[in-house]
Formats: sequence, structure tokens, C-alpha cells
Amino acid sequence: MGSQRYGSELRERAVKMVAEVRGEHSSEYATICHVAELLGITTPETLRKWVRQDQVDSGDRAGTSTAEAEQIRALKREVAELKRANGILKAASGFLCGRARPATPVIVEFIRAHRGHRVGADGLIWGVESICAVLTEHGMAIAPSTFYDFLTRGPSARDWSDALTINMIHDLRTEHWLFKVLGARKTWVVLTSRGHRVARCTVERLMRLMGWHGALKRRTVRTTRPDRSHERAPDHVHRRFLAPAPDQLWVADFTYCRTASGWVYTAFITDVFARRIVGWKCATSMTESLVRAALDYALHERMRSGTTDFSSLTHHSDAGSQYTALAFSTALADRGITPSIGSIGDSYDNALAESINSSYKTELVEFGDVVWAGLPDLQIGTAEWVHWYNHKRPNGFCNHLTPAHAERVYYDHHQTLGTSTKSDQQDQTSA
Repeated sequence: MGSQRYGSELRERAVKMVAEVRGEHSSEYATICHVAELLGITTPETLRKWVRQDQVDSGDRAGTSTAEAEQIRALKREVAELKRANGILKAASGFLCGRARPATPVIVEFIRAHRGHRVGADGLIWGVESICAVLTEHGMAIAPSTFYDFLTRGPSARDWSDALTINMIHDLRTEHWLFKVLGARKTWVVLTSRGHRVARCTVERLMRLMGWHGALKRRTVRTTRPDRSHERAPDHVHRRFLAPAPDQLWVADFTYCRTASGWVYTAFITDVFARRIVGWKCATSMTESLVRAALDYALHERMRSGTTDFSSLTHHSDAGSQYTALAFSTALADRGITPSIGSIGDSYDNALAESINSSYKTELVEFGDVVWAGLPDLQIGTAEWVHWYNHKRPNGFCNHLTPAHAERVYYDHHQTLGTSTKSDQQDQTSA
């Protein structure tokens, strides 16, 4: 049995009695046995250890004194507590590095998940009190009573609000598969546009909690190749991708797409005013006919919408041989469209078109683990993506309106201005 069963007063008295009656016995051990029997100490060995320790403390025997042993135990305890604190801080580094204090439910969940852990087989157990003490010391103040209160009470108003918001985000992401490419910011824009009042930071937090994220852009590969033998039109844009109205400036480019049956190339034409894709075409070769088909598509779409005069339109592209070809230049001239060509080897001169290509690759072609079978499969996906991009995807350039909505606002506004001007002229004539 351990010496912790006996008090310090008994220990001192027993050691003194051994010294006092030592002369009455033939040996020290006989003295120890006699005293142990008199004082009710279970084994003589226990008393012998007390005597030896007393001799060390008094300097009569070499060894570790009681004071030194206490100091060593205190240091070991301190080291063990520091190791525990360090382990807790490492586990909590995910939210300790943030600029603001995490919400109390987040801290409570961390404590619940980590209580009972330890660092190493002989490390101190992470209790609720120790975790709370470490977090409080580093700016995440929380009391053990707060933790136990959270465990016993029901869902809070915030919990219900978070659950409703998670359901709204889930419904949006399952409504149409392309909504899964949206990050937290554009997801928040879509929710608020539908009348859901929720903070952007809440959407970011809950999407991170659920492991949801948007599409991530990758590096691009050069596709267009210049033909220095072709005459090139001058650059009328000079990297100013702004237009006062629709059908004033179009930018064009094409990109490559890997499919199971080989490469497919997709050309786009984008109206700069609201970043609306007005023309596109997929083909298995990157020839002049690819970009001319995209141009024909754009012209047809705009004529269906009522546009008949393209004389004020500028068509801007890079210096690829497809866009400097004589047949393509002739097609532009037949419609009165002014051609504009950026410098050779400088993607910034056509940055807006490159951005459309990047969004297309990120949000459709390379999103997830989808494998496109070939040209027909990709054409259907591209048609769906272009419609979604124009009519459902919020665009930051348009103050988070969709491109189609932004153009509609422009035409409605100018129609109202035209009606007001006509009424004023009639009033002046009557007067």
C-alpha cells in the first residue's frame, strides 16, 4: 500500500521514535519493525522508506530530498500542462488565426469534439475546464458553464436561421447543376435577389461549414496563332472594355476543350456593354469558319431582337489568323462593322474575351469530374451554359444583375426617356 494512507504527523512521529529507541534493539531493521507494530503501520518497509527519506533531507545520506522531489514533480506537471495547452492551440489553429472571435456555437463544438483527448499515452487529458482556460487565455473567452449550458439547451434562434439558410443554399445548388459553380459571393447575390435576407458573411460561413465551394479557375493555354502575312486592322479599343450602349463593341475569342473523342474548339462573341454572350459556336477544328459561324450567330440573334444597323459596332479580337483572314474581314465589312485587332502575343489586349473563356472552362468544361463525350455532348452543355450565363448568373460588372437583365434595364430606361421627350415636344407645340 502507498504512503498516502498516513498523515505527515504520523510519519514524523514514527521517524523520531526509530531514532529514540534505536539503542534498545540489535539492529535498525528490528527497531523499524517494532515501531511499525506499535503505530499500526502495515509494513516495516513503509517506515524504512520514511527513515531513509528523512536521512536524505537532513543531509546524512545521498539522494533526492523531499523538496527537490516536489520541485521535480511541479516541473513535470508544468511541462505536461504546457504540452496539453500547445496541443489544444494546434487543434484550434483553424479559427484562432481569424481576425474576429468565432461564434460561441463554433467554440462549443470544438470543445465537444476534443474533450477527452490527450497528447501521447502519458499526456494530460483535455478536460472541458482546461480547454476553456487555454482558449480564454488566447482571446476566445468561454466559461465551462457556457459549454454545459449549450449542451443542455435546445436549438437557438441562430441555429434555426442557419438551418433555413443551409436549406436555401442547398435548394439553389440542386435547382440547376450550374448553380454549383457559384462561390459564396454570387450565391449570396442570387439569394438576396430572390428576397432572402441573409448576410454575405453568413453564406460564406455556412458554405464553408458544409464543404461547398464554387469552381476554381485554372491556368489557360494559348490557342490562337498569328499569321504575319495577313494585314491586320488597328486596335480601336486599347484595353478600354467599356461601351455606352449594346451593340457598340463586341469582343471575340475561342478556346479549346478536351473531350473523350478529341479536341473541340468553342468560339464566343461577347457584347461589352453588359458582358452578354451574343454568339458562340463549337467545332472540331479552329479555322476561320469557326469564328465566322459565331459571328453569324451573333448577328442573327441581334437582328431577332430588332437591331438592323451595325455601322456603329466595333468587333475586337486578338491577332489570330482566324480573325485576320480575308473571308472574316469581308464578312465584317459586309455588315458595316469596324474591325479591331489587338497586338500580337498580348492577351491583355483582349482580356475581356479571355475572361469569358476562363469562366466557360471553369464553370462548364472542367467543373467536377464530368467527361464530355464529344462535339454533340459539349454543344448541348454550351447552349445550356450560355443561357444560364446570360439570364441567371449574376455579373459583378452589372452590379450583380444578369447580362440580359442589365440590357433590359437599359432599353426600358431609354424608352421612358424617349416617351418623356416626345411628350415635352408635344406640350411645347400646343403652347
